[in-house]
Amino acid sequence: MSVVLSELHYLPSIPFFQQLLTADGLLLDAHEHYHKQTYRNRALVLTAQGLQPLTVPVLDGARAEKVQTSAIEIDYRQNWRHRHFRTLQTAYGASPYFGYYADYLQDIYAQKPARLWELNLAFLQLLLRCLRWPLPLDFTTSYLAPAEVATRPTLHDRRDFLTPKNVSPTPLPDSTSQRPYPQVFGLAFVPGLSVLDLLFMQGPAAGQFL
Repeated sequence: MSVVLSELHYLPSIPFFQQLLTADGLLLDAHEHYHKQTYRNRALVLTAQGLQPLTVPVLDGARAEKVQTSAIEIDYRQNWRHRHFRTLQTAYGASPYFGYYADYLQDIYAQKPARLWELNLAFLQLLLRCLRWPLPLDFTTSYLAPAEVATRPTLHDRRDFLTPKNVSPTPLPDSTSQRPYPQVFGLAFVPGLSVLDLLFMQGPAAGQFL
């Protein structure tokens, strides 16, 4: 039995799913504290202009005191939902499978979840279904310190293992083993993107490239 402990990401990357390939389950940390400039509210996609971050604006994310990620609220004063979907549409509208999945994405955006956690969880559950991957999900009931996790041999702590160290077209250090596949833009393969990049290009076969 092998379970991965991780924070919840926005439109998770291909490396996020790769770390789950040998796992029997995913334990999401519902009691960790929010950190700025992480994949908790950011995803990377490939556009005609290169690597493009999609960032969900949040409330209270810049407060000095610590706030649980599961309590972080989304800032809907900005029209980020429209911008994100338009970016995806512009970048991937010509890809083989964008039209197949676009309505599912729009449905989640239209729900306007109040909290970042709810948005990210909805997208993760959708992506697991699209990848045809029935991976069991569970949630922590309290904060698990690294020392406590170390006493559980079946639990693998991957919290903050994947971070957006920079926003550039160069390969990310933690994604160099990724299997290449055809992408919409450019001749050189760009790893470390949201799994949407793979899904829009490979459709039902996407899981085979992880």
